[in-house]
Amino acid sequence: MQNHMRACFPNSWLACGLLLLFAASASATEPTYKEGETIFIETGVEAPDRNPTWYASMVAKPHAPVFEMLATQGTQGRYYPYTYPVTLKDLVRFHGHDCEGTTTAANSAWMAFKILFPDGIIDRSVLWGISGESPCWSDAVAFLTGARLQYGNLGFFKDKRYSHAIVLYREDTKVAVLATWKEGINNIPGEPVMLPGKVTWQPKITMKDVEALKAVVKKAGGNPTPYQVDLMRYQQWAHINDILEHPLEESYQAQIIENFKWEDWTDPAKVVARPHERSDTRLKNYPYRGRPVEVPPR
Repeated sequence: MQNHMRACFPNSWLACGLLLLFAASASATEPTYKEGETIFIETGVEAPDRNPTWYASMVAKPHAPVFEMLATQGTQGRYYPYTYPVTLKDLVRFHGHDCEGTTTAANSAWMAFKILFPDGIIDRSVLWGISGESPCWSDAVAFLTGARLQYGNLGFFKDKRYSHAIVLYREDTKVAVLATWKEGINNIPGEPVMLPGKVTWQPKITMKDVEALKAVVKKAGGNPTPYQVDLMRYQQWAHINDILEHPLEESYQAQIIENFKWEDWTDPAKVVARPHERSDTRLKNYPYRGRPVEVPPR
């Protein structure tokens, strides 16, 4: 699979997104809209919730991501003319608790979105997603993309080595991006980092120590001590807060997947056999009335 991917390690991720989308134009198609040309969406009109709480202290860190989401009005409506902000705090509420997996998946998604949506507007009507089986990763992908199993656009990796990563696919432009952490902040026992990037900053907690502790605490049927349970929780909390003190591109990486095919990446045993057709976005580009009030024909 890695032979189908192209690296992206520039100083400017906005420039990178534009360059990669241009380079992929041979297989890509036109987006469903062009901001400022065929549609006019206002961003930043609502302040994101960055107030720290006991369940989301990391949301106030300087590099905690904020996502500007574009959705459709109601179940059969057009695009909204505004975006709404989503933070890690919103994601924690959806997932049920804060954990390093959900934050890592969200941070990875932020990197992928920089490539998929150079204008910063994340269109949830055109996104597909793939994650590992952990609900930490799959919940983050589902929440940020709107992808769902019943629509056939939320999948799970066929190759289990990618369980710590995510793939986001934009169906209108036909561009798919693999995103994951860099070597040096990865701390899941037995799982390799599937992209070549490495961190250049020094984490406060040694990843080998974290992996060793996780191997004890997370072992099914194991008997960790109460102290080990508390220590693992503390290490996860400290690790995420440490990461978010740095720009996300220093800890995460993303690559376009060339010649992407959904079935090459997803586990066929974990799909809905007869997915439902999605209908809530079918009128998103519907034309407006020619007059303010239309009189029905007699």
